Amino acid sequence: MADHTHHVTFQTLEKDILANKIVDSLLNLISEKQLLPGDKLPPERELARMMNVGRPALREALRALSVMKVIEIRPGSGAYVSALEPEQLVQPLEFVFSLDNSSIIHLVNARRILELNTVVEAAKQITPEEITKLESLLVQMADNIDNPEKCDELDREFHKTIASAARNPILYQFVSVVNQLGSKSRQKSYGLPGVLPPTLDEHRAIVDALKAHAPERAQEAMRYHLDQAELHLRQLIDTQTPATNTN
Repeated sequence: MADHTHHVTFQTLEKDILANKIVDSLLNLISEKQLLPGDKLPPERELARMMNVGRPALREALRALSVMKVIEIRPGSGAYVSALEPEQLVQPLEFVFSLDNSSIIHLVNARRILELNTVVEAAKQITPEEITKLESLLVQMADNIDNPEKCDELDREFHKTIASAARNPILYQFVSVVNQLGSKSRQKSYGLPGVLPPTLDEHRAIVDALKAHAPERAQEAMRYHLDQAELHLRQLIDTQTPATNTN
């Protein structure tokens, strides 16, 4: 990919500035599109000189950006701006959700708010190509019915395809993020006995309604699917919660 860094003006900072100021400065360059996904940052020594900061503070800032998934440090090659996909950027949040049961239920409710609306728009605007993609994902889910991890990946792709068909890129990003955050708990609930086959039927009902360009039917099918998802998650939480000592 092209190296855009030669015409970027890296802001000069005071020597005693903290690593988080360096983080803010680099994030600004990325948000202003002066640094683009895939761009390679100048070598550490050069970057420290350009920004007028010490290498230890710069190294700390780069490490923080790496944890945030904003940059990718490739050993022996250097630091690169990441693809900056929303799913990538929310990964550091995932463990928070996997620890907190109430967050998991809040997440299903957030999906309701988003996806009951995106599916209505999708039913009006979905293309034959997108229907074909959804049908292909259903076939792959059926083929992977014993693999909760793969089914979760296909499930996320399924909901993202519907969101994409709604033709609103902001909604698409939100649906992607919320589905990514629910990934770990969904994999666990898919591992519960008897959960996956009916889930497949729910997905089929959504596709049938989208194919018929029937917004209300699509919304009802999605509502039923998300209600079932909540039931499975509550079942999962119940199986994980240790019995309280009543002594």
